[in-house]
Amino acid sequence: MRSSQSLQTRNIGQIGPAVKDEDCVAFLQWSLPELGYRWAGYRKVRRQVCQRIDRRLRELRLPDFDSYRDYLKNDTGEWDRLDTYCRIPISRFYRDRSTFDYLRGTVLPGLLDEALRRGDREFLCWSAGCASGEEPYTISLIWCLGLGPHAPALPLRIIASDIDPHLIARAESGCYRASSLQDLPIGWRERAFAHDDDEFYLNGEFRSGVEFVIGDVRTWAPDATVHLLLCRNLAFTYFDDKAQRKVLRHLTERLRPAGIFLIGKHETLPENSELQPISSKLGIYRKTGAR
Repeated sequence: MRSSQSLQTRNIGQIGPAVKDEDCVAFLQWSLPELGYRWAGYRKVRRQVCQRIDRRLRELRLPDFDSYRDYLKNDTGEWDRLDTYCRIPISRFYRDRSTFDYLRGTVLPGLLDEALRRGDREFLCWSAGCASGEEPYTISLIWCLGLGPHAPALPLRIIASDIDPHLIARAESGCYRASSLQDLPIGWRERAFAHDDDEFYLNGEFRSGVEFVIGDVRTWAPDATVHLLLCRNLAFTYFDDKAQRKVLRHLTERLRPAGIFLIGKHETLPENSELQPISSKLGIYRKTGAR
């Protein structure tokens, strides 16, 4: 996350007093439930959100958070803008290495064998809340550099969705900084990327079969059911309990019986009898039902 000067010492332009962290916290604790978010998910990332709101206050020439509360009450459309400020895209290739190592070495080979036994025509994955594309491209790398050659007749198709069109545009460009690649297994960066100084460009063979879609995880889903579904460090971190349960139902409807569901390794799921843990420590679950 980008470092920033403390909000406790910054002024809002020339029109108001210093913006205190405690004031922003109070504002977030008031506003987040209105958006279906929970304060617990924002404690560590609140500075980034407060920075964005700080800039918005200056744009509106509002002196403090109380004034912004009144503004929200009088302009309901502003809630949509505030919702965008509360999205925290943090992603890297192969983020949470132990999870992807286990997925690569144990879970996906078994899932692939099951798909081949059934005679499936493709292996379908959905990365929900894909941010700037590191997660779905990680799945593509795992497939192309290990699994895929053992099943050439079974093509991989990845649907990657995110609500932010700017992040989707970045994902489609396939261009990343070196810091985004730091967790990749040894040799993968050299095999999969061309680079120019600190810009790394994912080669076309690893981008093939990855389709990016602008869509809100709360309301959008692909038409087809998928073998593998990833929704990591988003819904089960930031959404409140009601929204989590609703999103979980929405997501698991698109997961095939015996399909694999991934969340962040520090997240927990609301109770759901359809999902059984393979490794709750790593955030890996299987949907119950015939294989």
